[in-house]
Amino acid sequence: MKLHELSPAEGSRTAAKRLGRGIGSGLGKTSGKGHKGAKARSGGGKRPGFEGGQLPLYRRIPKRGFTNIHALEYATLNVVDLEIFENGAVVDAEALMAAGLIKKPLDGVKILGDGELTKSLTVKAAKFTKSAVEKIEACGGKVEVI
Repeated sequence: MKLHELSPAEGSRTAAKRLGRGIGSGLGKTSGKGHKGAKARSGGGKRPGFEGGQLPLYRRIPKRGFTNIHALEYATLNVVDLEIFENGAVVDAEALMAAGLIKKPLDGVKILGDGELTKSLTVKAAKFTKSAVEKIEACGGKVEVI
């Protein structure tokens, strides 16, 4: 087989509709758009969610609450995830990113208390839960809030 012999599989490519090529083609005059109306016009059609003038669903549903644009977003991590570090290691945002435990630190790292810890670590993070602090300090580790 040579490059010039390549062709698509039979029936996989269909010819484009040739609109406005006379009444004998079956797609002449109005070119398959019918007579008048929004869909027959240039640039015509209705926007998504349009319900023929009836109040659309997205406006009928009651709105509630708001999104606080000043809210802080933390990269969260459980105590059990810190097991991959060696005994006595200093764990901060850079170390967590290098280990692949977090993608980016966002507004800081928060350590949660799920799981058990067996190693003595110095953990530097923006926030800790009470249970996380207890588990880290129970193993002889240190907690530093940055």
